[in-house]
Amino acid sequence: MSEHEGSKHLTRRELAEQLKKIKLLALDVDGVLTDDRIFFGPDGFELKQFNISDGFFMVLAMRAGLEIAVVSGRPSKATTTRMKDLGIKHVLQDMKDKRKQIAPLLEKLGLEFSDVAFMGNELLDIGLAREVGLSIAVADSAPELIDVVDYVTKARGGEGAVREVLKAYFEGNNVDPASHLV
Repeated sequence: MSEHEGSKHLTRRELAEQLKKIKLLALDVDGVLTDDRIFFGPDGFELKQFNISDGFFMVLAMRAGLEIAVVSGRPSKATTTRMKDLGIKHVLQDMKDKRKQIAPLLEKLGLEFSDVAFMGNELLDIGLAREVGLSIAVADSAPELIDVVDYVTKARGGEGAVREVLKAYFEGNNVDPASHLV
């Protein structure tokens, strides 16, 4: 049972244990890697604010052998640029059905949905959250998503929620993230 009275959500310790089985972490972008805000200029130029610590822990986790993918319902040059900067190889954008969006990647990597942890924040994420082995919502997610996920982060989207989950991944696997600094 969870730290939340009467809740069905995993505790942090249980999350760390479940993350041992995970081979791919799939992340929504807007509202998970960002604070759910987008800035547009008059010419359509788009800016997003990404959390540096989230990105840093994503790099460390990839160095430790975890596959990471981003799955976003909307296309974004800002997302493409940030993921390239981090070395994220699997950047899936512009498809509303995230189950269909990620299925070819799983086939390519020889993985099943049960091998995947997915972090989301919105109604659009419910379908994939129900399909994966471990589903996670950021603290400020839609209540409908929170109702179906296994774990809810303490941090809000864009404020270290991904780092929080990746720290649990390292703890569950008995790995010091600092051992992957270089």
